Amino acid sequence: MARRLQDFEGVWAFARRIAHAAGQEAEVTGHAIWTRDGTGLDYVETGEMRLTGAAPIRVERRYRWEEGPRVYFADGRFFHDVPPEGGETRHWCEPDQYDGTYDFSRWPEFTVTWAVRGPRKDYRMVTTYTREDR
Repeated sequence: MARRLQDFEGVWAFARRIAHAAGQEAEVTGHAIWTRDGTGLDYVETGEMRLTGAAPIRVERRYRWEEGPRVYFADGRFFHDVPPEGGETRHWCEPDQYDGTYDFSRWPEFTVTWAVRGPRKDYRMVTTYTREDR
């Protein structure tokens, strides 16, 4: 079933694993909230990042989601399209390539995977979202 913008509205828990090609790993857990604002949704993610041998770090991300769904950075720049049926997406962020995959097969749980490659970055990030408010 195709996902529509309103399907994401609400409170979700998330767990993220980031694996760098050089061997470092990080885990992030927290909450993501999609809130209706006019014709779109504001996305705010807050959580805690844990790196081996370091104190936990508070983290936050903000995006804007519009019909499509389409995702924009908080400053209004386009980020990527969300494939409504799940599947691949991409984003070029000079000089790094972001290749993403949305998997909605276990809805209302879903995963987003990003493989990031370039001269500045080389990692794989997998985030699993689980609905909390329904």
